[in-house]
Amino acid sequence: MLFVPREEAQGLVEYALILVLVAIVVFILVGLFGGAIGNLYSNTINNL
Repeated sequence: MLFVPREEAQGLVEYALILVLVAIVVFILVGLFGGAIGNLYSNTINNL
């Protein structure tokens, strides 16, 4: 065989794509709920 596929690189690319997908989901959630979470923390700190 002249061509031997490198499966290690394929696994690395798959992990990178999953990591990018998770990062996008986190950014969307923070964008949607960031203000509410910030207000919750502020209210908690003010009540202490």
